[in-house]
Amino acid sequence: MIEFVAGRMAEGIKHRAPDHPASLAVLKHALAVLINTVSIITFSLVAAAVTGHLKETVTILIAFAMLRMVSGGLHLKTGSMCVLVTTSLFFAISHVDFNARGILVLNVVSVILALLFAPSGIEKQSRIPPKYYPLLKVVSVLMISSNFLIGSSTIAACFFVQALTLISRKEVKSQ
Repeated sequence: MIEFVAGRMAEGIKHRAPDHPASLAVLKHALAVLINTVSIITFSLVAAAVTGHLKETVTILIAFAMLRMVSGGLHLKTGSMCVLVTTSLFFAISHVDFNARGILVLNVVSVILALLFAPSGIEKQSRIPPKYYPLLKVVSVLMISSNFLIGSSTIAACFFVQALTLISRKEVKSQ
C-alpha cells in the first residue's frame, strides 16, 4: 500500500516537473520512507494518546530512532508491514514496566547484542563508509549503556527490541 501510494505520488511529481534530476525510482523510495516514518509516528502517538502512554511513546520514538541510526537493523519487506510491526511493538513497549533487575538484564543483553552485531544491515541504507563502522558500534554501546544511569524501563525495552533487529540471518561461509 505504501509503495503504491509513493509510486503514484512520484509519478505525479515527475509529471509536473519532468526535468527534475531525481529519477522516478529515487522519488518513489524517498516518498515511501517519508510515508512510512510519518505513519509510524502518527499511529503510535494516536494510540498513546488514547491509552495515556504519551510520555513513554515519545521516549520510544526518540530512543529507537537514535539507536537505529547508528546501529542499523532488520528491514521488513514492505513499508506497510514495517508500519504495522513497528507501531505494534511501540504500543507494547509503552506498556511495560520492569523492576531494576529486569532493566539491568535488558541493558546487559542489549549491550552484548550491539557488541556482537552492530552495525547491521546499513551497507545499502547509509552513505557511512565502512571504516567508521567500529565507531558506530562504540556509539551504539554507549547509547545503550546510558540507560544504566537513566534506569528507564521504557528505554531498556526499546533498546532491547532494537538490538534484536541487529541479529543477522546471513549464513556463515565455511572455510
